[in-house]
Amino acid sequence: MEGRVAIVTGASRGIGKGIVICLAEEGAAVLFTDVSAERGRACEEELRARGLEVSFLLADTSSVADSEAMARAALEKYGRIDILCPNAGIFPQTLIEDISEQEWDEVCAVNLKGPFLAAKACLGPMKRRRYGRIVITSSVTGPSVSSPGHGHYAATKSGVLGFMRTAALEWAPYGITINAVEPGNILTEGMKLHRDQDFIDAQQAAVPLGRLGTPEDIGRAVRFLASDEAEYITGQVIVVDGGQTLPEMQSAILPRLP
Repeated sequence: MEGRVAIVTGASRGIGKGIVICLAEEGAAVLFTDVSAERGRACEEELRARGLEVSFLLADTSSVADSEAMARAALEKYGRIDILCPNAGIFPQTLIEDISEQEWDEVCAVNLKGPFLAAKACLGPMKRRRYGRIVITSSVTGPSVSSPGHGHYAATKSGVLGFMRTAALEWAPYGITINAVEPGNILTEGMKLHRDQDFIDAQQAAVPLGRLGTPEDIGRAVRFLASDEAEYITGQVIVVDGGQTLPEMQSAILPRLP
């Protein structure tokens, strides 16, 4: 990652922060965005104190203007854009019959339109240099599994993979690869805030590897796909879920060895 410049959206905490850390620890300069100025500045201060080259920009991933401003900020500060990680996402839990049009549109705007806008904003600089690595944060929810209350979230996380595969075809001639990671249940601040302990315990019990994932588990997978070692990989997905989606039924999980 030495000499590389990366952009990560929705990254003041959780998976996004894990991606920032994993890229910056390997020498990348990372501009990250968030909709919370307070969280973003606190994260920036924390990571800079660890000696990491990071900078925060207040930006709404669902905004065309903010997405374009994000790309300009990276170019003005670092002179190039090598890596883009559209990570920002929201996951309200509402049964389909209760989802309002406003809530549906909001989830689609952040989770599906957001990666499109970010990729489009960074496409020009990448095309000019004939180099780019784009890694989108999808989810196992939608492409592989789902649960009640995630109709809109699952739809967006499935939809973003269709966009990714089409972009991989269109942008391959310019040396730009675009891939995705599908996190399983990751123990983030968001999970602790929006899910109760019974849910967390049940999810952990369903993971063959015996624990929930960490943001850095996702960050390391993203870092690989963003590296030159993955230069011949495009339009693909890496599932990072500790094996949770493998069993045909929950009772099929193998018992733990003592």
